[in-house]
Amino acid sequence: MLIPTQIRSKIYENLFESGVMTAKKDVRPNTIHAEVKVKNLYVIKALQSLKSKNLVREQFAWSSYYWFLNNEGINYLREVSLLSL
Repeated sequence: MLIPTQIRSKIYENLFESGVMTAKKDVRPNTIHAEVKVKNLYVIKALQSLKSKNLVREQFAWSSYYWFLNNEGINYLREVSLLSL
């Protein structure tokens, strides 16, 4: 899924600051994520992409996704933020 660069950087920034991110399992187009104020679908897909690269650990419980940043993910997000400057 193509996610606009500004939105992806907002998601990564929020994940980097807190180390953990949650999202309800709701992919309807008009659902807005509570923390980042972007579409919930964008948050889910961006973090599933990081999960496929083994940069975050995903836990699913009670119709909510939980993502936990690991050490490789921290290094990756630092590199991505340096490239965007």
